[in-house]
Amino acid sequence: MKNTTQRLVAKATTALEEYYGDEEHDYGRPNNNVREPFPIRMNHQEGYDLSLDGDTNDIHFRVSALKYKHVRGVLEGSPDHVEQLQTALQDEDSEWRVGTAEVVPVDNGHELHVNVTRTTADVAPKEDAQTVVGVDINEDCVALAALDANDITDSVVIDYTRIKERRHEFFTMRKRMQQNGQTAFETVLQDREKRYVHDRLHKVSHDVVEWVSQFENPIIVFEDLTDIREDIEYGTRMNRRLHSLPFAKLRSYITYKAAWEGIPSDTVDPAYTSQECPRTECEHRARSNRRGKRFKCVECGCQDHADRGAGISIAKKWMSKQDRNVPLLKTLPGFGQVRRGASRRVDRPTATPSLAGGHQTESGTGVLR
Repeated sequence: MKNTTQRLVAKATTALEEYYGDEEHDYGRPNNNVREPFPIRMNHQEGYDLSLDGDTNDIHFRVSALKYKHVRGVLEGSPDHVEQLQTALQDEDSEWRVGTAEVVPVDNGHELHVNVTRTTADVAPKEDAQTVVGVDINEDCVALAALDANDITDSVVIDYTRIKERRHEFFTMRKRMQQNGQTAFETVLQDREKRYVHDRLHKVSHDVVEWVSQFENPIIVFEDLTDIREDIEYGTRMNRRLHSLPFAKLRSYITYKAAWEGIPSDTVDPAYTSQECPRTECEHRARSNRRGKRFKCVECGCQDHADRGAGISIAKKWMSKQDRNVPLLKTLPGFGQVRRGASRRVDRPTATPSLAGGHQTESGTGVLR
């Protein structure tokens, strides 16, 4: 009884401190957003201010939640985001704009999320593209295939299976909480899941644009999945998996990051791209061609990674749409594989188990013949 009473008192005290604030902060009013994100504007009084050090190129920040009470330091973050913010602070033509920021509580402190907007970007015309990169977005990977007028130039498969696994973990935790009537922290879990997916998709989209930038005058071609949620109806469990996939979000991240680099984007009809043989001389379509990540044409026997083959079909479909010469693709070269783990990117293919019976595994690198 005494232990239970002490726990109740401690819980109530913590709730009161979070509502009114502690003694160090004389807010003068109930403070009910201690653990919630709150926006601040960029100004020199109450808000935040950023300045770029001309010698070290460091970004110094000052956050002022109250008058005459500042928090100062050097801004840290991913190199890609810091570079964008440095460019925005150095820009003299007002193409970049630093807007409202948001202070977000995390487990070990707070983060400052700064909105950076680029108002204009010089994107190359689609008609001038020399390399067509077909992109096939799936629930566990994104496959890229670069084609020119003569042949397939290069291809890669970027795995992000951890996003799918982590989202399933969050779903399982929320489901168990609902079954036991403990929904107090359900919003907290949802926020954590959103932040995790947001961060991972930004990193994957950066990898995609970085890979595409190596080609001369490229264009990125996606499947037009506008009505995919209305078209899919496979039952409750499968619908939950497919409808929760971040197709549109990942595509939007890739599109605007590519636009910053001057790379255009376009879409094609997604019909039969995953069932069509990538070889131009065959192009046989059948549902039996694909089994999981393995593609084997029942007509000509061509074998390939199923998602890489879909990326090739997407690129070929766009070239046909533009009345361009489509390469024959009599043979398909091996492909590279990048696996983004929980904390870092693996630039080399991971260990591949021995292939038995001529079957290609999901983590295989290359094409079996």
